[in-house]
Amino acid sequence: MTSFWSWYVILLTTMTIIGLVWLVLSTAKGQRADIAEEAMENSWDGIREYDNPLPRWWFLLYMGTIVFAVGYLILYPGMGNYKGILPGYEDGWTSAKQWEREVAKADEKYGPIFAKYKAMSIADVAKDPAAIDIGSRLFANHCAICHGSDAKGSPGFPNLADKDWRWGGDAETIQKSILHGRTGVMPAWGAIIGEDGVKDVSAYVRHEMAGLKAPEGTSADLENGKKVYATTCLACHGPEGKGMAMLGSPDLTSPAGWIWGTSLSQIENTVRNGRTGVMPAQAEFLGEEKVHILAAYVYGLTN
Repeated sequence: MTSFWSWYVILLTTMTIIGLVWLVLSTAKGQRADIAEEAMENSWDGIREYDNPLPRWWFLLYMGTIVFAVGYLILYPGMGNYKGILPGYEDGWTSAKQWEREVAKADEKYGPIFAKYKAMSIADVAKDPAAIDIGSRLFANHCAICHGSDAKGSPGFPNLADKDWRWGGDAETIQKSILHGRTGVMPAWGAIIGEDGVKDVSAYVRHEMAGLKAPEGTSADLENGKKVYATTCLACHGPEGKGMAMLGSPDLTSPAGWIWGTSLSQIENTVRNGRTGVMPAQAEFLGEEKVHILAAYVYGLTN
């Protein structure tokens, strides 16, 4: 902020406070305390205006807010380029600096606890009730919004409480997924294999590979669906449809792990238009020590 605008804010704020003090004092001074109900000449439809003194509590409350405002503007920034005199903030208070101090204080208090668990294996941490309690809080704050408070997921977000894992469910892989994130892409095949190909391969995956009962009236060509699968899907999902952890491709023989739905229309939509899923990386945000405990909590959900 330039000097001109800094002084502009200072003068405007100071004049406003002085004006408010003058207004309330002058108004109180012009009123007579010995008259409880002094009627004014103004009246309308039987309603008369009175000029009564302010209640004492109201006057003191008003003056108290002004005193608070002055004290606040002395301690905190608010008067142009003035930085305030709040103790511990010699170079000026800011919300970012306050957050940094609180984080540093928390790290000093809880750092040894996180360090202790970081030195343990994830499997051992998963057996520690105190660590699991910490992990559950971390999960609630950072993961539940996508995976649900019960970790059972929602459309587009995998269930972390079962045995179906796209990228692998061992302790180290779970930690890696949380630390560095994941990006899964299912290409759109509608324009390549055509609508008949979409319907045929979707029916083949659902009825033949996953063993789900076909709805009445289904006229899909399963033999053609098998051929389409072999030419377009096998490279990612494998010849038996078991998926590949290296690519994050799901197991097509286990409908429980299908995060976009198991109905025929939902599968067709996935094949036709594709899907994209992103697990954001948490390494920079949470740090390795907290991720270590969080990974142990998630690992413990199914182990």
